[in-house]
Amino acid sequence: MKASDKKRLKRAGIDLTLLGLGTAPLGGLYAPVPTADARETFAAAWERGIRYYDTAPMYGLGRSEHLAGEFLREQDPEAFRISTKVGRLMSFDRPGRTLPPEPPKNEFDSGWNNGLPFREVFDYSYDAILRSYDDSRQRTGLGRLDILFVHDIGRVTHGDLHEQHWNALTKGGGFRALTELKAAGLIAGFGLGVNEWQVTRDAMQETDLDVSMLAGRFSLLDDSAVETFLPLALKHDVDLVIAGVFNSGILASTSGRKKFNYADAPAEVIAKAEKLAAVCQSFDVPLPAAAIQYPFRHKATTVVAVGAKTAKQINTNVDWFEQSIPEELWTTLEKDGLIPSFS
Repeated sequence: MKASDKKRLKRAGIDLTLLGLGTAPLGGLYAPVPTADARETFAAAWERGIRYYDTAPMYGLGRSEHLAGEFLREQDPEAFRISTKVGRLMSFDRPGRTLPPEPPKNEFDSGWNNGLPFREVFDYSYDAILRSYDDSRQRTGLGRLDILFVHDIGRVTHGDLHEQHWNALTKGGGFRALTELKAAGLIAGFGLGVNEWQVTRDAMQETDLDVSMLAGRFSLLDDSAVETFLPLALKHDVDLVIAGVFNSGILASTSGRKKFNYADAPAEVIAKAEKLAAVCQSFDVPLPAAAIQYPFRHKATTVVAVGAKTAKQINTNVDWFEQSIPEELWTTLEKDGLIPSFS
């Protein structure tokens, strides 16, 4: 595989490169990212043939959308595709408007180190989806947004407030707004961008999703989506962008920091990662190369998106993605019970 190879989305009718750049790290995830580093990261991704870019209002509270737009506005608009997300509005206190109390952080939200001075307000209603689309167009300055993902809807994210937000998305017209944007030709497609596959399953019963992003639930360390969700996505012709293939870093870490799902990795996860690394080493394959290619073992995967903070990181990611991996490595991992078999 080459990072620059493309695959057509069945329902959306657009082509995405097999490897996409996720811009959450450029919002200051775990550590600040200087603007110069972010610009060099985008340039390196473009140089290596990546033409699919994913961002979100959440990432750096608007910062990543600004950075993505700054770079992509200088490129041929027909040469790239971009996705962003809806469900969070960026706001601030002013006379006559007091924001609701900030919601508690869920386990997948580690905060931003050099984000912009805004507050996120969850809103999945009809008007909020349309406003979010307008805001993202303003922040990026782009003439086109290709895909909108409903961001972080789900019980793990919202806890007791899940039903309220789900009702806003379904009964309150959030999905209707997305359908209208697609019908008007303002987007090519929409879906969910979540860490919880169960809520995408539920959404398939509410509307016709085109493409969805699933982070962290289909990886060498987490196969929770394999048995039920991946076959369901195939059945409904929902293309999948698989993100979080390094599970927040543990499968790509070259340092002592072992992050798993945005938190410190527990001992049992570290132990499995070490077993995976040992098998990979026996075939002279870096563990991150196996991690970034693994989702393509299942035909439900359309694209893999990975984040990077520097040009060096994106170049390394592309090298891992394009490295040749012998079939025997995968069969060994299967025989050792470290990954499921898809045959």
